[in-house]
Amino acid sequence: MTVLQALVMGVIQGLGEFLPISSSAHLVLAPWVFGWNDPGLSFDVALHMGTLFAVVAFFWRDWVELFSEAIIKRRGTKKASLFWYLVIATIPGGLAGYILEEQAETVFRNPLLIATMLIIMGLILFLVDRRAVKRKEMGGISLSDSLLIGLSQAFAIIPGVSRSGVTMTAGRALGLTRETAARFSFLLSTPIIFGAGVMQLKEIALADINLAFITGVVSSAVVGFLSIGFLLRYLTERSFALFVWYRFLAGLAIIALVYIRMP
Repeated sequence: MTVLQALVMGVIQGLGEFLPISSSAHLVLAPWVFGWNDPGLSFDVALHMGTLFAVVAFFWRDWVELFSEAIIKRRGTKKASLFWYLVIATIPGGLAGYILEEQAETVFRNPLLIATMLIIMGLILFLVDRRAVKRKEMGGISLSDSLLIGLSQAFAIIPGVSRSGVTMTAGRALGLTRETAARFSFLLSTPIIFGAGVMQLKEIALADINLAFITGVVSSAVVGFLSIGFLLRYLTERSFALFVWYRFLAGLAIIALVYIRMP
């Protein structure tokens, strides 16, 4: 992997991890579209490290406060409850990643499947967002809300679904405002990204840490941080329509390219 390719992949990861467009889909498709070699698991770790740095840098105050309320002070506050809700909501996605890891690295990486999921999840996001009733802020999230959002996250093991997209969709279906759905999704991403990185750390050798590796970490971290801030501001006044249209067009373009490349 060249430094330029690492930069492109880092930007893709930083955008796709937090915008509802599926980072895993784009990371699979970019080498396929451009004819690049598979960067390997060590580079995947680099990209996940970058987005972990991004979400921790953006929400570290939130996590310190939630952890303090739940673990140190052991108070029965809404913030303490939210901490445990996030812990519980992480479990389904973690189990799905562990059980279906082999499929995620093989059969789920089919371009036609990815394109189909981009379109289907885009349609679901559009319909849910359009019909959802805005009523719940962060303090109104319940245990059942967290469980359902956590269960939805398990489907993100399939590239094209989008972890952020499916959790935000579930949040909207449960009555969360757009900004609250996005904020909860971002907080929920922290343990998932951390867990994915830890599980893959064994794949990194000292020789893997080169300029391309560092470029991937830095670019995904910077772009990821900017993506979080952009989406939270964007959703205070606008809908998910922009991302829905992108998913439709990207899915159709991939399907067209698959058939163009057929012998």
